Amino acid sequence: MADNPPLVAHVVAHFAVGGLENGMVNLLNQIPPARYRHAVISLGSYSDYAQRVVNPAVKFYALNKQTGKDLAVHWRLAKLLRRLKPAIVHTRNLSALECQFTAAAAGVHARVHGEHGRDVFDLHGQNRKYNLLRKAARPLVTRYIAVSKDLEQWLAETVGVAPERITQIYNGVDISRFKPHEGSRVRLGPPGFMRGSEFVIGSVGRMAEVKDFPTLIRAFVKLVKTVPNGRERLRMVIVGDGPTRAQCEELVRSKKAERLIWLAGECEDVSEMLRAFDLFALPSLGEGISNTILEAMASGLPVIATHVGGNPELVEEGVTGLLVPPAQPDAMAQALLKYLENPVRIDIQGRTARLRAETRFSMEAMVRDYLGVYDGVLGRE
Repeated sequence: MADNPPLVAHVVAHFAVGGLENGMVNLLNQIPPARYRHAVISLGSYSDYAQRVVNPAVKFYALNKQTGKDLAVHWRLAKLLRRLKPAIVHTRNLSALECQFTAAAAGVHARVHGEHGRDVFDLHGQNRKYNLLRKAARPLVTRYIAVSKDLEQWLAETVGVAPERITQIYNGVDISRFKPHEGSRVRLGPPGFMRGSEFVIGSVGRMAEVKDFPTLIRAFVKLVKTVPNGRERLRMVIVGDGPTRAQCEELVRSKKAERLIWLAGECEDVSEMLRAFDLFALPSLGEGISNTILEAMASGLPVIATHVGGNPELVEEGVTGLLVPPAQPDAMAQALLKYLENPVRIDIQGRTARLRAETRFSMEAMVRDYLGVYDGVLGRE
């Protein structure tokens, strides 16, 4: 079996920059090639982000799904699955759930579905139409994976999945790559943005509506107005790109904060950016398990996050950070101020966050648990 290990076909809506894709990259890079082979099937397209998968044996396929209803994509998927003959099909999130029906029709007997979080159109997983689909697909899924206890509970209570069919697996973080800064801090941004002594509040994420970066921008502007010499002392950096970037740029201009807030776009090495921050903030309206929170923790940063989804499972209130209500700039600004006024809190909570990332969210634990699911659905336990 080691000469021809089982093939796992991972099916996603798209493969570009994002938390789900980041988790997949980590998993595909860490699973021993002698245990499983992998193919990534994007119903739409895949971007250069696929190059982050370092195993050359992992193949990517794009089915070029048309916008809106494109039933022919399921015919193309079934044809590809019959050719690849995977031992397991692993779909992720609602956008790929229909492919469970296609995989069953194509004769794939072991089928896994992962829930990584919900988008802004169904933040709490209560949409009746979507839940009818989830319940219709339920008999076809051999095993569910939930990346947070919050999602695990929702699968059981709302979707009606038997608890014994759900495995909860936290994302892992590469603690050798994401680590606290040593020595002098790197200066960020365009010329004149930083002298080097400013307090830097940072965030990383796909600039989509569900991430709600406008709330963070408004909170930062409030903070600048609150503290003495705020325009000299404070800077904010948001790393990422996406559909709400133009809205954020306009908001920064309207607040006359172009010199204070740098929208950095996509970044090749997020770990270097994180090492230049003093504090990490994430204003999401919804989350599964945030890879960027884990990366910030591993980088030795306290985290201010919204009290949504799996965030409370990562951020321990008053120990590794603070939790605030979503979509409330005043509450976010008050939390930011607590750290600005207390450098000792930053140091202590940052060290604790790093230790928590090392002990509770290791890459090794994530890989072990995914291998356990794959082995289990194939009866290889």
